[in-house]
Amino acid sequence: MLVDLRPTERLRKDNGAAVASVLGSIMHAVGDESLDLDHLRIVCDWVQYKNSFREAVEIRPILNGSAHEQLEIGVDLRRTASTQYDVNAEMSRALARRDESDRHHLEPWGRTTASLIWSFNSLYWKALGLWEAVSGRPYEQALPGGESDARNAAAARDTITRLFAIWDGLAERRALPDQLHVLEIGVGNGSQARVWLDTFVEIDREAGRDYYRRLHYLMGDYSPHLLDVARAQVRHHEDHTSTIVLDATKPSNTLGFLKYKTFFVYISNVYDNLPTDEIARIDGHLFQVETRAYLAAAPAAAIAASINATAGELPDLIARLLRLGPELLAETEPRRFADAHAAVRFWAAVWEAIGLEERYVALPPLDEYEFAPGINGEVLRPLMEAHGDVRMHVSNGAAASFVDTLPLLHPHGILECHDIFVTNLEGYANAFRGPGKYEGSVVNWVNGNVLAALGGRRGFDVAFRKFAFRTGSNITTMTAEVRE
Repeated sequence: MLVDLRPTERLRKDNGAAVASVLGSIMHAVGDESLDLDHLRIVCDWVQYKNSFREAVEIRPILNGSAHEQLEIGVDLRRTASTQYDVNAEMSRALARRDESDRHHLEPWGRTTASLIWSFNSLYWKALGLWEAVSGRPYEQALPGGESDARNAAAARDTITRLFAIWDGLAERRALPDQLHVLEIGVGNGSQARVWLDTFVEIDREAGRDYYRRLHYLMGDYSPHLLDVARAQVRHHEDHTSTIVLDATKPSNTLGFLKYKTFFVYISNVYDNLPTDEIARIDGHLFQVETRAYLAAAPAAAIAASINATAGELPDLIARLLRLGPELLAETEPRRFADAHAAVRFWAAVWEAIGLEERYVALPPLDEYEFAPGINGEVLRPLMEAHGDVRMHVSNGAAASFVDTLPLLHPHGILECHDIFVTNLEGYANAFRGPGKYEGSVVNWVNGNVLAALGGRRGFDVAFRKFAFRTGSNITTMTAEVRE
C-alpha cells in the first residue's frame, strides 16, 4: 500500500494533528474492508477551492489490464479533517459505491476535455448577463480577492515602456509600420483595456512619440455580454479600439488578418478556464484520467422536486439546458420554468451539485495521443519520464490557444499572459491544482512546462516570473518572444 501526502505546505502549518487523525481513521477503515492492500494507493490532497467536483473520499479504479484490481482512494484532507466528517463512514460509503451506485450519471466515461462540465463553462460565458442578473453580483467578485490582477497600472506601464523601446528601435531603422496592433484575448469587463489604454496615452504624452495616433487595440472575448460591457469601459478610446467574438482556443480563425502584425498580445486569466485532460504516471505506467459527471441522489431529488420533475428526468433536462440555453429552455418547458431566471436558478443548483467520478485507463502511445490540433504527446515525454510518478494537467485548451496565437506576433512582438501556472512539476506533487468551480465556470492551474516546450519547438523563448505588482498573488507572468 502506498500513501501519498500532497499538501506539503499545509502540513508545515498547524494541520499536522488533524492530518494524523485522518490518516489513522483511513488505516482503520481500509483494514476493516476486504481490500488487497498490495494494490491500494491512498492519495491525500488539500482541495483549497470552496467548490470543486470531488467528494471528501473517492474511489478511483486503476484499469491496467491486470487480473488484480488496483484502486486509488482519494481523500480531501481539508474536509475530512473537519470535526463534522466521520472518515470511517465516508470510506464505507465510497467503497459501497463500487458495487451499487446511488448516483445519477449525466454522461459516459471519457476524457475530461469532452466532459459536459465544459459545456456548462461555455454556457456560463454565453449567458453571463442572465447569470449575473440572478446571482446579483458580477463574475469578478468570484475571483480570489474579488478582482483581477489585470487592472494594475504599474504592470501596464512596465509593458508599455518595453513596447516603446521596441518601436523606437524599429523607427530608427524606418521599419516601424504605420499601424501598431495590440490584441487582448479574454477582455473580460474591459477594465484591463481601460487601464492599459489610459496608461498608454500618459506615456505617449510624456515621451512625445505620437504612437497613440497609430495604435489599434483589438479586444476579443467569447462572451458577447462582456464585449458589450468592455466597449462601454473604453468609449473614450473608441477611435482606437475594436471588439470581436472569438474562440480563445482558435484565435487565428478569426484574427488571421493580424498574422505577423501584432506587437503585443495580452492574455489574463484565460488559459485556466480552457478544457484540459489529466494524465498520470503510476508505477512507471502512463494513464489517462477519465471522468464522468453525476448528481448524487439527495441533491438530485431536491433539484427535481423544485421543478416538479423526477430525478430520472434530470439528465435530459440538463442536456437540453446546455443545448438551448436558459431562455429557450424556459420557453419550451413553461410548466417547469416560469421564465429564464427560473431556468438559471435550476442551472445554478445543478452546477452546485455536479461532481466528477474519476478512473485511470491506459494512455495510448504518446505519439498517438493528440492533445491539441496537430500536437501529439511526444512533447510530453520528457516531462513524464523525468519526474517519476506524477499526475498533471495537459492544458489542452491552453496549448491549442498558445500555439495558434504565436503566428499572430510581429517578429519583434511579445505575448504576455497572467495566470496561475505550474512551472515546475513538483507543483503537482505538493498541492491540488484543480479542477475547481468559480461561479458557473471551471478553473485549473495551467501546466507551464507544456507551453514552454511547445514554444521552444517553434523558436520562441518562453519565460515565467512571479507577478511583481501585488504581494501574495498566485499569478505568474508568462512571456513569449521570438528567440534571437
